[in-house]
Amino acid sequence: MEQKNIVATLYLKEGKAVRSMTDFTPVDDVYQLCQLYNDSGIDKIIIFDLSTSDDEHEKNINTIKNINRNIEIKVCAGGNINRLEDVKKLLYAGCLQVIFNASKPSSVGLAKEASERFGKDRILVSVNNVDFIFKNQQSIEDTFHEVLVLNADILDALENLTNVPYVVNLSEYNYEEIVRLLKREKIRGIAGTFINNSTTDIMKLKSSLSGEGIKMDNFAPDLHWSDLKLNSDGMVPVIVQDYRTDEVLMLAYMNEEAFNTTIHIGKMTYYSRSRQELWTKGLTSGHIQYVKSLTADCDFDTILAKVSQVGAACHTGNRSCFFNNIVRKEYVEKNPLKVLECVYDVIKERRENPQEGSYTKELFDKGIDSILKKVGEEATEIIIAAKNPVSEEIKYEISDFLYHCMILMVEKGVTWEEIANELAQR
Repeated sequence: MEQKNIVATLYLKEGKAVRSMTDFTPVDDVYQLCQLYNDSGIDKIIIFDLSTSDDEHEKNINTIKNINRNIEIKVCAGGNINRLEDVKKLLYAGCLQVIFNASKPSSVGLAKEASERFGKDRILVSVNNVDFIFKNQQSIEDTFHEVLVLNADILDALENLTNVPYVVNLSEYNYEEIVRLLKREKIRGIAGTFINNSTTDIMKLKSSLSGEGIKMDNFAPDLHWSDLKLNSDGMVPVIVQDYRTDEVLMLAYMNEEAFNTTIHIGKMTYYSRSRQELWTKGLTSGHIQYVKSLTADCDFDTILAKVSQVGAACHTGNRSCFFNNIVRKEYVEKNPLKVLECVYDVIKERRENPQEGSYTKELFDKGIDSILKKVGEEATEIIIAAKNPVSEEIKYEISDFLYHCMILMVEKGVTWEEIANELAQR
């Protein structure tokens, strides 16, 4: 059986998330909502751009671009697609696929052109009636990788007329119906408002569906509790790190129930030695830790957990529990990202708190044209240095170039995190 997907749907109006295609009531912050989908077990997000003007269309595409910079799961988007350029913009914004609206007369011809240009695997279509399927049977087969079915009543007709796989949007939650549907051969996944609800436990749903013999993308551990070496209390210590920055957040303990619960729900769950009870981190505070990976050490007696941390990890309100210095020896930071961030912070501080005689302050005072001139000069110096067989000179010139690039970044309000996210997409 092919792996099935749980798909969230998101509706954008004026760059913000709204309730539905027809109800423009704002809902949660769009970026926080997508981060929740990213962490909670959603496999894909389908975004509908509800714009009615070119300006609003550009605003929504920019929002989609920012969403893709900050999450790892697949994103498909559609809405207000009138030109091949609109398809290109969505793909360049980081979308894996673009979805066409079957109810628009121009969709089939434009989708065919997009399929030939960008590949069939990038092109989807949303359908809500049998008439479109019947009239465009061959076009559906030739042009579209997948169908989003907006009306579950037409599934039999779709399966009888085409072999194209589909995702079905369900109007309400019915577990038995979901199981029945996901056991169909051609279905790739389900969507619905109940999936979009932030209170829905996606990992729990996936675990239940796996128990029904349906193949889902959830945690299947390579090691089990019986493979670990326990301490004298029958537990295993867990070191917790931020999965993006590797910052050490906290230390806690797991017993067997906590270990199995963590894998089952995808949220870090521990055993409290003081309260003598199981606790899922963030259940009351909202500071949930979504599991990204669990790794045992060489002796199998300690677990390293990499997580997506919501809010603070420490009960004091600090991001990390480790903030009380014992001893510290000054050293030169050599971690490349930390060095770049440190220099960036110094440049930013120079701009916010100017110091007389500072070269950086002087460049900021002269304005953007002077900054751009220096960036151009340093780029030229790199080219000249690259012709020199001795590598030391090019190291020096690249350092100068990066320094002036960071001045430009501060001037334009661009951070290293944004640059890293952009590079990660390529």
